Parts: sequence; C-alpha cells; structure tokens
Amino acid sequence: MPRKPLTPVSFTNVTFDDVFWKPRVEINRTNTLPIEHQQLKASGQLAQYRWKPGMPGMPHIFWDSDVAKWLEAAAYSLATHPDKKLAKQVDAVVDDMAAIQGKDGYLNTHYLLVEPKKRWSDLRGCHELYCAGHLMEAAVAYAEATGKTKFLDMMCRYTDTIRKEFGRGKGQKRGYPGHQEIELALVKLFRATGKKDYLDLAKFFVDERGRKPHYYDAEAKARGEESHRWHFGAAYAYCQADKPVRELAEVTGHAVRAMYLYAGMADVAAHTGDKTLLPALRRLWKSTTQRRMHVTGGIGPTAANEGFTFDYDLPNESAYLETCAAVALVFWAHRMLHLDKDAKYADVMELALYNGALSGISSDGKRFFYENPLAAHPGAPSGRREPGTHHRRVGWFGCSCCPPNIARLIASIAGYVCSSDDKSLWVHLYAGGSAEAQIGGQTVKLTQRTRYPWDGKVSMTLRPETAAEFTLALRIPGWCRKAALKVNGKTVSLQAVTKKGYAHIKRTWTKGDRVALDLPMPVERIEAHPNVRQDTGKVALKRGPIVYCFEQVDNFKNLHDIALPADAKLQTTFDAKLLGGVCVITGKAKMRVVEGWGDELFSADATKVKTVAIKAIPYALWANRKPGEMRVWLNAR
Repeated sequence: MPRKPLTPVSFTNVTFDDVFWKPRVEINRTNTLPIEHQQLKASGQLAQYRWKPGMPGMPHIFWDSDVAKWLEAAAYSLATHPDKKLAKQVDAVVDDMAAIQGKDGYLNTHYLLVEPKKRWSDLRGCHELYCAGHLMEAAVAYAEATGKTKFLDMMCRYTDTIRKEFGRGKGQKRGYPGHQEIELALVKLFRATGKKDYLDLAKFFVDERGRKPHYYDAEAKARGEESHRWHFGAAYAYCQADKPVRELAEVTGHAVRAMYLYAGMADVAAHTGDKTLLPALRRLWKSTTQRRMHVTGGIGPTAANEGFTFDYDLPNESAYLETCAAVALVFWAHRMLHLDKDAKYADVMELALYNGALSGISSDGKRFFYENPLAAHPGAPSGRREPGTHHRRVGWFGCSCCPPNIARLIASIAGYVCSSDDKSLWVHLYAGGSAEAQIGGQTVKLTQRTRYPWDGKVSMTLRPETAAEFTLALRIPGWCRKAALKVNGKTVSLQAVTKKGYAHIKRTWTKGDRVALDLPMPVERIEAHPNVRQDTGKVALKRGPIVYCFEQVDNFKNLHDIALPADAKLQTTFDAKLLGGVCVITGKAKMRVVEGWGDELFSADATKVKTVAIKAIPYALWANRKPGEMRVWLNAR
C-alpha cells in the first residue's frame, strides 16, 4: 500500500487573492512565459527540431529539458488562464517533436538528429534520461491542463522504449541517469496513466544507483574512455552514485542532481510503500538543512561542482546557490512533508521558496539569476561572474535551466498551499485566497484573508457542503514563538493540539465557521552555528519567513563595515511604492569613520565610529534597482 497519506490539493482548486502571490503569478503569466518563449526561439532551441547537418544551432544535449520546463510552466498557466496564443505555441512545439520522434518512440532531439548512433552510450554525462524526465513532466501537465493527449501518448511511447532498454533482464542495460530527474517524472507519469511499469522503472533507477560494479565504468570503457574523467573533475559522489542510495549518509555533489534524486526517492517510497528508503531520506534531510543550507534556503555553495563541499561551509560573496537547486529543494521538502507530516519540512519549503528560489527572478519577471550569493561587491568574483562587474540578473543563459524552472514553480505554486485526505485538511502555506478540497465525500471550501508574508494575521472561513466532522491541521511555523489560535472567537490551546508543528483542530465544522490564526512577526537577529566560520560575529535579519539584505542603493558603500549593536531598535514599515510593495526594516547601526585614513593600508590607531541609518529589504528582491553592493550578514556589536 502507498505510504503517502496526504494528497496535495491541486493548484487548479486553489486561487490567490492577495498582495503577494496573485501579482507574481500574473507577472509570470504575462511577462515571464512570453519572454522565455522569445528567448527559446532566439537561442535556436525551438528550431532545433528542424535542424540538419551543416546548419547552425546544432541541438545541445540538454536543450530538450529547457523547452520541456517551459512547456510545463505554460501548461500550468493554461489550466487556470486559457490563452489561445499560448496554447498554439505549445501545440506547435509538440507537433515539431512528433515530427522527429523515432518509429520506436525514442525522443531526444540531439541523439535523433546529431549523433543517432550514440544513444544510451553516455548516461553519466549526456542527459538523455534527464531530458526524458522533463518531457514526461511537461506531457502530464499539458494533458491534465487541456485534455489533449497527443503529447502524453508520445511520451508513453518513449517511456515504453526506455522501459525495454533498462532493467535487470537479459540484454537490458543496468544503467541510471547521470543527472537525476526521471525518477520523480516516472512517478508522475504512473499517476497520470496508471501504468505500473512506469513506477517499477522509477524504482529500478533508484535501486540500481551506486551499485558495484559501477555502470559508468563499463560504459566509459565501451566508449574507449577512462572512467575517472568526470565533469568538474568529480567522482561518483558528484552525482550521488558513490554508494547505493539507502547507504547515503550526507548530501554531496551537484546540488540539483541531489535534490531531484531525493525527491524521486520520496515519491518511490510513497507509492510503493518501500520503508527502507525513509532512514536515508531523513539522514539526508538532516545533513542538508542542519549543516549545509544557507540562511536563505539556498544550497550548493561552490561553482566548482555546482554543489556541496563540507559541513558548515557557507560562504557569502562566493556562494553559488543555483536557482534550480532552491527550486528542487522546494520539490523535495513538499514530498517529505507528505511522507512524515512534519512541519519542519514545510518550514524549509517556505524558506527556500520566499528567499532562495524567488531571488532567481526579477520583480518584473523578465530577468534571471543563475547564482544567488549572500553578498555582492563589484570588485569580487561570485559564481561565474568576473571580478569588476556587478551581479545582475540577465535575460537568458547558455545553460538556461533556471529561468523555465522558476517559471514552472511559480505557475504551479498554488498546489503547495494545502493537502487533504478523507478525514483532514492541512494548510502548509498562508496566502489570501481560497481552496476547495474533497474530504469525507464532500467539497470543503477554505477561504484565507491575510497580508502574509508581510503580516502574520490569518483569518479563515470554512464552508463544507454539510456539517461534518474532520480535522483542520494548521502549520505553526517554526520561526513563530507566540502563535495564537481562535475558532469562532474562542481561544484554542495550541500546546494541547499541536503535533509535529501542526495544530490539529478536530470538530464538526459547519458553513461559516471562522478560524483566526495570529503569527507575530518581530524582526529577529539570526546567528549562524559556531562552526560556520564565514559568519562568526555576524547576524542576519529575518522577519517571519523573509530573510532581509542591505543594498548600497538604500545605504552606502562599504556595507561590510556596518556593525549592528545588540540593543539597536529596528522598525518595520510597509512601503507600497517600493518593488511592488514590501515591508522594509530600518534602524541605526555603527560604522567606522573613513575620513582621515589617507593612503595607509593598516593602522594601529583606534578608529572613530559613527552612527548611521540603515535600511533592509527582502533578500529575494535585491538587484532590481541601481547596481551596487549587497550583504545579508552584518557585523554584530
């Protein structure tokens, strides 16, 4: 039996009517999706299906995945906002794919048109299975959004071919993807079609990973290459294949690969009832979130392997923190939440979502970050950026995995708000709007009124079709220290009803019942673990789920010299005219007096200190105005 007891309420059954998500989803629909289509066209990625030898724009090994993520994002948008132009664009891409699909169902543009004799010859480095996974996700999303099955049928044919190619049977390859993603995609395809073969294939890829003798050695030998020649000079841990997944003890290697793998493992555990995966998932969760995650929810600190280094290594200016990694962390956290029903997963999901992921896109939805450092200075290198340049979002990348990834997350974000089963409705994220869930054979509508994340007061109204007993489980965020709850005006003891971070209110609910949840949001000074050497003697500011940063445009140069006194009074105000409307933090801090230093590089004389006004904005919104320095962590006095 499946272990997963909760089912996410579909994003099509959740609507936003708030100050935060409604405008962002609309910007994603009206700005981001059209711009990404233009960029895919300009880069040649949409024309790749008509490529012939000798022509420019040779299809790259991962181009299918970029197109697929845009198709998936477009499908989510079409499900809630029908758009003839967008639907026509999607259908055109699907038709182009159909025109080149092999007679056996194979569908990878690079290997169909560029290197047809090299199929499945380099699973470690060439992204065939990764691209297939993203195409599967897109096909499922489009079928569910529009009812059109052409794309889904194409991908089922392709998946049937993959199923024949890989396995433990005679003549089959016992390989697995170098870049994970197909594992979770196969589970989505299984849910959409009911074909257990697809779930079995997902389990095979999970179970086979890291077994010895290493498949990658065999395929490298078959290519006439040395097995140790790895991308980024890494070894098996780079793609989490150094040992069988059930033996993994700490998060290693490429961050995006890791998160997709763990999400796939969670899906396999949930849908097969395989409890042997859970201990590893919980160990990996602890390793990731308690020793290798930045305060913003960003992960993967170094550009050297686009991934992890060692415990408590959390740099700021040089932090890589790929947007895709934060997006994938949201995916994994959401799945763990449904497995363990513990708010600690939702807390990280929310942290990564509001900070590490959303920083990857500009406020107007037109430009993107690949890397998301926690400090920026024009003279210092950061990620792939050269020293002497400002860290700014750009319109596209040579490897443009991040722009369509953040687009598909935003387009489907309503699906992360709540979950249900036959006897309960769980609320994970707070946002103004409404949701409809099936509980006990009837539709229950939940309406939220709130200005979250700028205000922690949440008012809810429940409307079941008929009076019924069920449980309403409300997340009490880990960052909130003094939450208060009332039902129809009567105070509920949170201590008595809270389990694993959720307040469980079991009662007979009737139409119009009201719930008032108060989540106070004082500004908090956050310290890093003593082993985080980069942040010793420093503090970061956080309010509710939002991590703040300081930009030169609001303050001054030499942000590194700001020192925040322990008794400094910090105020919050809502600025409706700034960056679409945000809460800002203001106060007073100390800074050394620069005047009088002259040309001396070092001095034994005591430096005078002055009081300065400081202003902080949400980290996710930095680099939307005049270029300059930025910092999350300040010196503490």
